[in-house]
Amino acid sequence: MKYGGMILEKKEYVTLKRILNFHKHYKDCAHKDALERLKESIDDALVKDEEEVPNDVVRLYSWVTLSSGDGGSRIVRLAPPSEENDHGKRISVISTLGANLIGLAAGDTLQIEKIPSDIKSLKITKVEKPHQLLCGPFSGLDF
Repeated sequence: MKYGGMILEKKEYVTLKRILNFHKHYKDCAHKDALERLKESIDDALVKDEEEVPNDVVRLYSWVTLSSGDGGSRIVRLAPPSEENDHGKRISVISTLGANLIGLAAGDTLQIEKIPSDIKSLKITKVEKPHQLLCGPFSGLDF
């Protein structure tokens, strides 16, 4: 990992803890695995103040460019579960891909298991800083 570990901003750390509490009773395996991964990420993350988080760290609302070994690329936006969409541009932080992306940085590589024995390696080639404040039911902010 580029910075020696996953990095989370303090408010996002609280937001992710709330998301986990809200979704802890998922029954299907895919979501259970993603939630476990997210929990591990949060438990192991370096939690920092806003101004200490490098601009290329994947956060909620970041636009992330991913490239695969076969030359393909994809741009996604990491979002809370309530804001994911079916077109694949916004992915939920509780999806397999989202749970593996949060806290990583440009240049980091992640392994995604699509089906048993089919693992895809993805490299984060670009991260655009989120321009949207965290707000909504999981924000942890009181406006």
